[in-house]
Amino acid sequence: MSTDKLDKSLSLELDALAEEGRAKIPERIITGYKPPQGEFGPRYRLKGSDNDFIRLNSNSYLSLSFHPEVMKAADQATHDFGVGPGAVRFIDGTFEPHERLEKRIASFVNKPAAKIFNSAYTSNCGLALSISNKKTHWIGDQLNHNSIIRAMRITNIPSPNKGIFKHNDMEDLKRCLDEVSPEMERVVVVFDGIFSMRGDYAPISEIVEICKAYDHKFKDGVITVVDDSHGIGAYGDTGRGTPEYAGAWPDVVVGTFGKAFGVNGGFIAASETIIESVRQKADTYIYTNPLSAADCAAAATAIDICDSPEGLERLAHLKKVTDRFRKGLDALGQESIPGPHPVVPMMIRDTAKTHDLVRNLYENGVLVVGLTFPVVPKGDETIRCQINAAHTEADIDQVLGLVEKFKA
Repeated sequence: MSTDKLDKSLSLELDALAEEGRAKIPERIITGYKPPQGEFGPRYRLKGSDNDFIRLNSNSYLSLSFHPEVMKAADQATHDFGVGPGAVRFIDGTFEPHERLEKRIASFVNKPAAKIFNSAYTSNCGLALSISNKKTHWIGDQLNHNSIIRAMRITNIPSPNKGIFKHNDMEDLKRCLDEVSPEMERVVVVFDGIFSMRGDYAPISEIVEICKAYDHKFKDGVITVVDDSHGIGAYGDTGRGTPEYAGAWPDVVVGTFGKAFGVNGGFIAASETIIESVRQKADTYIYTNPLSAADCAAAATAIDICDSPEGLERLAHLKKVTDRFRKGLDALGQESIPGPHPVVPMMIRDTAKTHDLVRNLYENGVLVVGLTFPVVPKGDETIRCQINAAHTEADIDQVLGLVEKFKA
């Protein structure tokens, strides 16, 4: 047998993606890391380039990936338990670091229990599989992450039992709740904490209050779920994320260790009963190997650092350099989306100019993400910048200088 015929058809599909502007660029390969030197933060080397690069496209908001205590914890756990668990959790694949991390993250986000996954993506899917039945109605924000959209789809709930409200529009959320059939037993309202392409945040306190007003109408109530992957560790006075910033905690918190904590994996935190339901029913938990002991030990240590005076210092520095970057863009007359989060979008609103600026920054040693049509609507072309705690004031000023030079 041969895949020649399939290859031909797939090639046509790939060509169509390229023509539509939706094809991914070739993946750049990082070949080296240069620690901070003088007034500048770390730099990265890429295959095929002689430049040293600032990563202004990294999710590692607290810059903990190279923290000596985090690496030490991963190294020690590897020596104690090996490089992999060798089985799924139900078949003696649960190690002490798994249990410790689950308790640590539950405590950090003020929930009774938690269950860890290989990613926040599989966490969202696992949660949906665990709490849905034939009489569940799902409601989501229009700009929710793909993992939430996919999670709503894999429940196989029919279209009439789903609602989408306009982004952060509370009146439209009420409309969606009003439209839920009285035959439904439970309603799940799910939303991102931080919307990763925009850097704005969900008005969680308002969402929670609105949902409370409808809770009595349904047998199992209205359940609020936040995916705070971009908020946990990087947002709020103590890094506890968007719920802390907004002053209200949803019923369920989904998040990741792969962003602010700089490690790997995802989690669901909620009541003990919801977490046991996840353990018993989530396919994305049951049928796959868990994180390694090293990942878990590193993540738990990263949370400990975040929850310490050092973590508060890193968070304060992150806020400082984020504010410097945002104010610098304002001074240049560069449009952005307001907010204190370290995701800072530059609204270019032109495809050619977006590509030109991304290219110019790359040629001058800065890595950013450009978003153009059809990924975003025409007129919303954007360059997403992400500030992290390893960036220095000199780094920020260097990038702002390049943007100013480009605009001149």
